[in-house]
Amino acid sequence: MPDDRTLRDPLQKVRKNFRVEWYRCPIDHSKLRQLMQPSDLQGWFQAGGHLLIAIVTGGGALFFFEKEMWVPFFLALFLHGTVTTFFKGIAAHELGHGTVFRTKWLNKIFLRIYSIVSWHNFHEYAMSHTYHHRYTLHPKGDREVVLPQYARSDPFYFLQLFSINIFGGLYTSGCLPIVKGTIKTALGKFGTSVLNQEWSEALYTAHPTERKYAVNWARSILLFHFIVITVTIYTQLWALPLVLTFQQFTANWLKQFVGFPMHCRLRSNVSDFRKSVRSMTLDPISEFLYWRMNWHLEHHMYAGIPCYNLKKLHQLVAHDMPKVRTLRGAWQEMRETWEKQRVDSGYEFDTPVPGPANREDEAPDPLATSIGDLAPKALLK
Repeated sequence: MPDDRTLRDPLQKVRKNFRVEWYRCPIDHSKLRQLMQPSDLQGWFQAGGHLLIAIVTGGGALFFFEKEMWVPFFLALFLHGTVTTFFKGIAAHELGHGTVFRTKWLNKIFLRIYSIVSWHNFHEYAMSHTYHHRYTLHPKGDREVVLPQYARSDPFYFLQLFSINIFGGLYTSGCLPIVKGTIKTALGKFGTSVLNQEWSEALYTAHPTERKYAVNWARSILLFHFIVITVTIYTQLWALPLVLTFQQFTANWLKQFVGFPMHCRLRSNVSDFRKSVRSMTLDPISEFLYWRMNWHLEHHMYAGIPCYNLKKLHQLVAHDMPKVRTLRGAWQEMRETWEKQRVDSGYEFDTPVPGPANREDEAPDPLATSIGDLAPKALLK
């Protein structure tokens, strides 16, 4: 976290005195309204489909374990971890926005299913992520993502990404910090299961009424996984915790590679999402597991649009957007920026855009600033 005290102003003061006037690519109001319409059918395809894949991979791992077919078991477990690692912070992120299903209670049910099995405290995350959208990469108000970010390249971390992630890293969930943080939150302390401690304290100081919800949900998470362990001991189905409790920390490799480029090595303290957020193309399977968040620039620009409509949004505003990177191109761009920053620590990659942000042509549209149902009640005041 930054040491500059000016970046640690109380969040009440930040919300009162600091506002970012974001540039958003102009789009016709009727088309924007159409894109913002959620679909239960597409919601079931995304949320239900992802969950079904996890049930199949997890069921396969349990089957092979019972048959003592060890090679297929470990392959199935690796595949199960690859699929379920996107539950925390990806599936739960989009469901937290409340834009996946047209039927609101379906969003809430699936949010809780995805969150409880992945150790995700969506109450904490909702507070933090609301600030992230309002103040993206402005450290005064966004301490969820703070630049510069560094990709770990040590052999031990890579070993964790392809096996059990014990200690964690950016965009991956380490078993020890997540479990420890959940326990601390459940005890009423400032946990670090979703947020770092400084950011957690700042949020709860500004919004103390939200804390009880996070504490109660942390206790629900612990109760669920205690039940899993109890059932495991009773049934002696020893692979069950690997499928329902520790799957979040298994085979985090794909989430790391597709998640890291979202903001890494881009510009902070600018009011143009095109300079601070990166979109990229992915293969269809990775894009599905990533809940279309590879269209991350589009998501930040119009956060009320369901994930399955983001590519349509891009097609409508592509003329005013940067060139979409490939996954390989994004990592190449980050590597080149790292090399330049070794020589010049103040260097930031300035994404080329078709033209300057022409704010005079923008028509005020309340839909444009929507972030769905993400913001807790305390942040709506």
